[in-house]
Amino acid sequence: MSDDGGVKRDTETSTGGPARGRDAQAPSQITPKGWWDILWRIYARFFDDRISLVAAGAAFYILLALFPALTAFVSLYGFVSDPATIADHIAYLGALLPKSSMEIIRQQLDSLVSQDRDVLSVSFVVALLVAFWSANNGVKTIFEAINIAYKENEKRSFLATNLIALGFTLGAMVLAALMIFSTGVVPVALSLLQLDVFAEALIGLARWPVTFVLIVLSISLIYRYGPSRAPAKWRWISWGSVFATTMWISASAAFSFYLQNFADYNATYGSLGAVIGLMLWTWISALILILGAEINAEMEHQTERDSTTGAPKPMGQRGAVVADTLGSSFRRGSPTADGR
Repeated sequence: MSDDGGVKRDTETSTGGPARGRDAQAPSQITPKGWWDILWRIYARFFDDRISLVAAGAAFYILLALFPALTAFVSLYGFVSDPATIADHIAYLGALLPKSSMEIIRQQLDSLVSQDRDVLSVSFVVALLVAFWSANNGVKTIFEAINIAYKENEKRSFLATNLIALGFTLGAMVLAALMIFSTGVVPVALSLLQLDVFAEALIGLARWPVTFVLIVLSISLIYRYGPSRAPAKWRWISWGSVFATTMWISASAAFSFYLQNFADYNATYGSLGAVIGLMLWTWISALILILGAEINAEMEHQTERDSTTGAPKPMGQRGAVVADTLGSSFRRGSPTADGR
């Protein structure tokens, strides 16, 4: 047994040993041959786990939860700012979402904030509970998709799963409200400070790296606490999180450009064109999120070292499938037996 709980077996040489990163204590220590194993397994699991279909299912439930989530979000946003300013403050998100999808969200927000303020106040408790429950189901769908990537079955109780999902739902809405609120506060603060044009532009640009970091942190939390398993150490999560964030921003921008310059869904689907665009964007987002989890899972699957939190444990006692087993090695295009 290794000093960190990883089992040293006679079969190590057949699965590659150090040459394939079986002793890696972090993803950066995995060798090129080990990364080749990981990429092959991700490719195989994309089809074996039907990731495209799983992402489509997740996208469906996320869309069902979207508008109730907007209702809850508008109610929460009223605590930090005037809800009527939301549409203006989210304008910068147009660079990440397709124009038609952004228009749907903007119309829904306008409809919500145009309601009588007393109506919003009176219906706050009931509407917020219903909206949170619907949004909560969307988060649980994401958990299910991440479980598939990590080869886990849901083992948590109904109450525990819903409490964790509710915590993510509430946290996401509060974070979004603060981020959007800051887009309105920062320009006012800059004008009061009377900074030069260059400084104002520099601070204005800083919101993008800040947004990137916040998205990475949010996805990392999903990867760590979403699956029903012993949490992985942060270093075994961050790589997939950075990949998912980078790919999501790039894919969103590319898809938005494609819709605006090449595709004309309105000609094909009529008034449903904008909805189809939003569905496709949601599917792409879910697909990338699951792929990031697959990357993290297969990185853990490559090493014999304990990748879970807490005191090191031997294989079979770590509470996570990919940490308790070894993934297959690929040589000359053919996989070896799974090192279990």
